[in-house]
This record gives sequence, structure tokens and C-alpha cells, in this order.
Amino acid sequence: MNKETIIKISDLAKIDIKDSQIDDVLISLEKILNLVDEMNSVDTDSVTPMSHPLNLKQELRKDMVTASNERELFQKNNKYTDNGYYKVPKIID
Repeated sequence: MNKETIIKISDLAKIDIKDSQIDDVLISLEKILNLVDEMNSVDTDSVTPMSHPLNLKQELRKDMVTASNERELFQKNNKYTDNGYYKVPKIID
């Protein structure tokens, strides 16, 4: 990683990096890449993949119907209903 690479990456990513910031960005990116290399060097062949690090289980409620059908109550005061359906004006010919 060098200054030219930082300038090229910033140009490709459309990020404005001032000349005074290039050294700081270079150091930060090198630290990140070193950490990634260190993580890649760890042997994980015998480790079972996990979906969550805490191995939690989400408790779900029972799927039960709690509301009753109140269609007649809702349609009682509406004159534009027919056989349990709402009547609307025709919009497509």
C-alpha cells in the first residue's frame, strides 16, 4: 500500500482526501489490512459455523386467532355493500 494506491482508491470511490490526510489514511488502511491478514491466519477448520455468537433462541407466541370477524358491524352503516363486499365505482373499461 502506498500513496498512489490511496489516491487511486479515493478517485475510484469518489472520496475527496486532502494531501495532508493521505499519510493518516495510509496508516489506517495498513492497520485494517494487517488485522484482516491476522484473522485469515487463524485456523477455523474445526470450528462449527454459527448463525449468532450467543446461540440464542427467539421465543415466539402461539399462532392463535384473537380477533373475530366483525364484517357485518363495519358494513352496517355503509349503503355501498353487496353480499359482504364493498361496492366501488368502475375505473377500468
